[in-house]
Amino acid sequence: QKYAIDVQNATESELYGTLCSLVKSSYTPIWRQTWENYLQEDEKQAYYFSIEYLPGKLLKSNLLNMGWSDLVASAFKDLGLNLDQVAAVEPDMALGNGGLGRLAADFMDSLASGGYPVNGNGIRYKYGLFKQRFSNGYQIELPNEWLNTDVGNAWEIRRASKAVTVRIGGHVRLEPQGDYLKPVYEGATLIEAVPYDVGMVGYHNEHVNTLRLWSAEIPASEEIKYPTIEDRRQIEDITSVLYPDDSNENGRLLRLKQEYFFVSAGIQSIIRHYKKYGEPIEKISEKVAIHINDTHPAMCVAEFMRILLDEEHLPWETAWEQTVKTMSYTNHTIMAEALETWSIPMFNEVQPRILQIIAEIDHRFVAALADKYDGGLIERTRIISGGRVHMAHLAIIGSHSTNGVAQLHTDLLKSDVLHDFYTLYPDRFNNKTNGIAHRRWLQLANPRLSKVIDQKIGTAWRTDAKQLLQLADHRTDQELLKYLAQVKLANKTALAELIKQQTGVEVSPKAIFDVQIKRLHAYKRQLLNLLRIIKLYLDLKQNPDLEIVPRVFVFGAKAAPSYHYAKSIIKCINEVAQLINHDQTIQDKLKIIFLENYGVSLAEKIIPAADVSEQISTASKEASGTSNMKLMLNGALTVATLDGANVEIREHVGEDNI
Repeated sequence: QKYAIDVQNATESELYGTLCSLVKSSYTPIWRQTWENYLQEDEKQAYYFSIEYLPGKLLKSNLLNMGWSDLVASAFKDLGLNLDQVAAVEPDMALGNGGLGRLAADFMDSLASGGYPVNGNGIRYKYGLFKQRFSNGYQIELPNEWLNTDVGNAWEIRRASKAVTVRIGGHVRLEPQGDYLKPVYEGATLIEAVPYDVGMVGYHNEHVNTLRLWSAEIPASEEIKYPTIEDRRQIEDITSVLYPDDSNENGRLLRLKQEYFFVSAGIQSIIRHYKKYGEPIEKISEKVAIHINDTHPAMCVAEFMRILLDEEHLPWETAWEQTVKTMSYTNHTIMAEALETWSIPMFNEVQPRILQIIAEIDHRFVAALADKYDGGLIERTRIISGGRVHMAHLAIIGSHSTNGVAQLHTDLLKSDVLHDFYTLYPDRFNNKTNGIAHRRWLQLANPRLSKVIDQKIGTAWRTDAKQLLQLADHRTDQELLKYLAQVKLANKTALAELIKQQTGVEVSPKAIFDVQIKRLHAYKRQLLNLLRIIKLYLDLKQNPDLEIVPRVFVFGAKAAPSYHYAKSIIKCINEVAQLINHDQTIQDKLKIIFLENYGVSLAEKIIPAADVSEQISTASKEASGTSNMKLMLNGALTVATLDGANVEIREHVGEDNI
């Protein structure tokens, strides 16, 4: 009915679109009911602000969570159709880059599956991160037109009626009005923020949360100001690309605009929704929680204050109390270069009123501490210093909770990176070790292994991952070990076929598959791995009959476009691969495969086939890591520095298993 053709004449894209419509129409009433339940039960709602989300493909995830997977797969088979081929036409949502975005997506899945009232807030990137291709061994960045495919984003719903206006630029003067100062904006650019909502379906629990993604558009009233395509792009580009190139001034300016745009749109939307129900604004923290995922949304603190002060006319003290009680913050790094700071002139160019509010927060912070702490500590912790705005400082001072993402990381924040803040606010610091959704990373990514587990310990583990611990009771079960080996070989055979198809290189599924998949970055030490491979190669050149188990080293990684060091490592890996993969004298004992365009869907194919998981970041640099968990969950042996979550994994699995 959707395309006015019968099944036999439908393309895979048309079959996909029809199935998505069916799935969406089935969970939409549940989605609506979830919101009504929140309101009836007067529940506090949390909003997770993240500049990245990496949900991957949603069709199979939604089928799994709704309990439809087996039914739809068998129905497709009866019709002579292949569900896997139909599902493959869905593009990965290009809304993230690495672990930060995947963590946010796994949170959305887990929170919906736990029935929690938590909604996501992010940006609807038209292109997202680039599509990676290799040319002569070099990384080439191409636009990722994920929304311009035959199927687009089948899961989103445009909600133009919920649009809000975001102001950027211009000037602000303060005029006395009664007992408060009224900000008067002059020359600001008005941007229409239009939300696109994506349903986050809970696992078998009749619960659907919302991931709200904002798109920048020109308001109808302002269209006359933008007569050309180039003019229009000044606005529309705000939500075009994830992480604009920050090696130049224009790129940095665009990134700061992005951050304010989605923060302002989200906060306005939340407060407007809260006020609909006649609740007093002075008690908003009793019903609303806002979480700042890394420093990109740190302006939530100042934007929340702006609305409470300028639009709700609350006294400063009341507005600040509500802000601190509402906000919480996750720190994701100990590396100083990743803790965002912005120059004051650039900040003033993007949002002068927010800068005024931050300056006042900073002034009051300093005044409150003046008689209690030494000047050095105050200077190190203030928000504005050295002509720059320190976003992590804003997030910590303006929230009631700061967490690290692994126990070691949190300990390092307390003892080193944020020690001064820990001195000021010891009660605000806590740890939340990152995690993964075993629905996607075992049930979806590795159905063969999932079936073997079902047969051995039953299916309760699918709703309660702790049940997987029962497998330890069967460690000497030879039949189970045989089945596990068969599963691993089948997964490796499937990956070998993909490798042949994408690279033309033949690898043996019986070789050890040694995997390093993550962002290409100096501290993640892909180069160290490469040096080790070269050492193996030289050993084989010296003695081609050396008795070693053949090894296939698999890399997947993107380097940031302006990160030339990382891009040169990609070239280096590809050149060494060219040398080794075509050297007949080493008798196929060594192969290097670098798969292009690493992302969620590619990870789902690589991870079930891995024998060895490389988690070798420079000790103390990896805040947590989550590929370590995904690879171990699928039966890979972890080779690791004692860093981030590796420390806690070792505590759980024992030293002999890592």
